[in-house]
Amino acid sequence: MDLKIIDMSDRHGKFVISGIRPDMANAIRRCLMTEVPKMAIENVEFHLGSIRDEEGNEYESVSPLFNEIISHRLGLVPVPTDPTLYTYKDECVCDGEGCPSCTIIYSLNKRGPGDVYSGDLEPLGGPELRVKDELIPIVRLGPGQAILAYVYAELGTAKRHVKWQVTSGTNYRYYPTVNIDLDKCEGDRACIEACPRDVLKDLDGKVAVDDLEACILCRSCEEACDVGAITVSGDDTKFLFEFETDGSLTAHQALDKALEILEQEYEEFRESVSAMETA
Repeated sequence: MDLKIIDMSDRHGKFVISGIRPDMANAIRRCLMTEVPKMAIENVEFHLGSIRDEEGNEYESVSPLFNEIISHRLGLVPVPTDPTLYTYKDECVCDGEGCPSCTIIYSLNKRGPGDVYSGDLEPLGGPELRVKDELIPIVRLGPGQAILAYVYAELGTAKRHVKWQVTSGTNYRYYPTVNIDLDKCEGDRACIEACPRDVLKDLDGKVAVDDLEACILCRSCEEACDVGAITVSGDDTKFLFEFETDGSLTAHQALDKALEILEQEYEEFRESVSAMETA
């Protein structure tokens, strides 16, 4: 197996992997989507009653939305996660009580009138725990309204709930091969104009491949070529992957974790089969 990174920024990953079968490529895709763990807000503790500010003004801890709706919106806020620091709450040494190894706590204290955003979540810890997307709207407070809550994030995966899904737009396709028979090619630009991804270009009066990895195997160029000079095919042992993250993990962290999880699952499966054979 060979892996070539094309782009691996904070929120976008693109790479080519070769020497594997389609079922293995799909296992990587599904693992990226459902098995990479991240922190997400699971519990919200609202404090009700009157609140006074430093000037003695009184606010009622209430908002136009039900607490359940606010909790749901908070649960979808991407929480920054270091996969090496946290463990699942039910596997933690604290026996699920909640500690820095399995729980991140935020406070939310905002008075109206005004909008409450994800950036109003104050971590009870280091500044690295602040959410990166600070302008996600939560609720709009009116005059005399306020919200005071403590918010608890814990580790989970998308198998349990989609709020723990790290990646989106996770896809792969066969690596394209575009062959041009220059003996047949008459220099007609119809195939170049037919391509929706600008894969082809005119090079000294001849059709040439300009950006192979942009090809989506639609074969529009084949259909536009009347003389059959172009053939497009996909390699079922080589795949072009692309995905985005919600910012809780970087694309590199998500890919590393997915491959680590797959390796562990394959090893556990191999051991189970070996145990059955020796039984």
